Amino acid sequence: MNRHSSPITRHSSFDLKAFLAEYRQRVDAALERFFPASDGLEKTVVEAARYSLFAGGKRLRPILCLTAAEVVGGSGNEALTAACALEMVHTYSLIHDDLPAMDDDDLRRGRPTNHKVYGEAVAILAGDLLLTEAFGVLADDALEPNAAVPPERRLRALAILARASGGRGMIAGQVIDLESETREVDLATVEYMHIHKTGALISASLEMGAVLGGGTDGQIQDLVRYGRHLGLAFQITDDLLDIEGDPQVMGKPAGSDQAKNKKTYPALLGLARSREMAQNHVERAVEALGAFGGKADPLRAIARYLLERKA
Repeated sequence: MNRHSSPITRHSSFDLKAFLAEYRQRVDAALERFFPASDGLEKTVVEAARYSLFAGGKRLRPILCLTAAEVVGGSGNEALTAACALEMVHTYSLIHDDLPAMDDDDLRRGRPTNHKVYGEAVAILAGDLLLTEAFGVLADDALEPNAAVPPERRLRALAILARASGGRGMIAGQVIDLESETREVDLATVEYMHIHKTGALISASLEMGAVLGGGTDGQIQDLVRYGRHLGLAFQITDDLLDIEGDPQVMGKPAGSDQAKNKKTYPALLGLARSREMAQNHVERAVEALGAFGGKADPLRAIARYLLERKA
């Protein structure tokens, strides 16, 4: 039996720290395999892309993708290229978000942002490279993990990723975020913004994993519902950390949202009400997993961890 064919049962106790470390290693190894360094004439842009891709991210989205495939009865290996594609798309979005034309950030995960190291032009191209490679990895029939997955499942996963990262997902959220810096907005707008900017890719991670793992329509819907609430809880806690977090732990300065007039949950609701909203979304995320029993313990633990995270 493949050592990863039924990993959830080994974590039934449940040790979230060990689980996340193991799955992060799986994702990092796969990313090295699917996005290797280059010594060709294009090596600068590949180096720039890898600088951000291997900057020590939590790998939340790929871990959710692998876990969703396993929760519905499939193998994490079936979702491995999708997991890597998700991290590539996420990393591209961070590189572009940090650019002077966007959020103009100097630090990301405790290191200089991509454009500070490689210049704006190469940073833009590095983001573009990661975005296009993401779809290539998921579509490539020659890659071993893909050969075991029916083409119609991969095609569906490609469509989900395109929707979540495009003008109906992450990009929509980003443009609303930028436009909101210069005008007043209501809570409904902030929620819409974050459902798209942050939540779309998190929800897509679970949907893609469930599809590739062969989940039923009901299972997929439950995991999407979990993902929607998880995404909002993640964003609210992120907003709170920008005010209350330790810059040394977060790897970036605190208070940047307020300095840029970002429209956040604490800015509109205050700290106490924002914490209540985060708690509510975590509870609703956990409720969505009721049909999965103990197999979904990792997802429950991830949701509850959001309320305690420091970075």
